[in-house]
Amino acid sequence: MNQIAIMGRLTRDPELRQTPNGVPVASFSLAVNRSYTPKDGGERQTDFIDVVAWRSTAEFVSKYFIKGQMAAVTGRLQIRDWTDKDDNKRRSAEVVADNVFFTESKKSRDAYVGPSESDYSAGFSTPVEGSDFAELDMDEGELPF
Repeated sequence: MNQIAIMGRLTRDPELRQTPNGVPVASFSLAVNRSYTPKDGGERQTDFIDVVAWRSTAEFVSKYFIKGQMAAVTGRLQIRDWTDKDDNKRRSAEVVADNVFFTESKKSRDAYVGPSESDYSAGFSTPVEGSDFAELDMDEGELPF
């Protein structure tokens, strides 16, 4: 079984392209905090995971997601072999997204002032204080489920 679920902040705006046959494909990466903090009191580690989305998922991601926004992705892990410009064989891992989900409200997303791309390359971890969840201002009778 090859299934993966990750959640993190986009490190850049999604890049939407099309294959020669006109199939939409979007690529982006997520900064995903590891779930543990080192025992020596050091900072939490962050992994930068490449994600690719196809067809309607690609169009959805490119239309509604931006750099710094929190997103959850479900899909599968794919390993690609390729050759670089110096003819060296390389291998890359990426997540092929089946679904991409919003994980914060538009209001909290607009209020979030995240790290810059240079902060990410310097190993910056996103803040963990507080929660990305908000309490709904409605009674339970109004819930749609």
